[in-house]
Amino acid sequence: MKIALGTDHRGMAVAQSLLTHLRAEGHDITVLGECTGTSIDYPDVAFLVAKAVSQHEAERGILICGTGIGMCIAANKMRGIRAAMAQDELAAQLSRTHNDANVLCLSADLIGQTLAKRVVDVWTKTDFEGGRHQRRLNKIAAIERGDDPAIIKS
Repeated sequence: MKIALGTDHRGMAVAQSLLTHLRAEGHDITVLGECTGTSIDYPDVAFLVAKAVSQHEAERGILICGTGIGMCIAANKMRGIRAAMAQDELAAQLSRTHNDANVLCLSADLIGQTLAKRVVDVWTKTDFEGGRHQRRLNKIAAIERGDDPAIIKS
């Protein structure tokens, strides 16, 4: 899978660990946003990764910051992005099966490298269920267009 990966300064160690892990798993990883150890603003990185996913330059994206919250908020501003925070394997699974999340946001401070690898493994291997969940994604797309989601019936 082609994955865009981005981090701020607080997520560098987790990002490096995931980069090595994901490449070993056979994924094609593109690192976006240069983080050289000095402070970097998470919205700048979230924009680059979300843009890559939105423009189909990457199938999915992974964003890492101290809490994961800021990255998630910023990424979800981009049309077509369904970014989800996951702090355990179940949240990662549900973000894919129910929400077809195309960007995963992780907290470097709260979950660390070992759990991050497990969360990412579940997230990359889980497919979207479709069915009743597709109607809900259609409603999210309606909101992005500025439409009332209640008009969407299927």
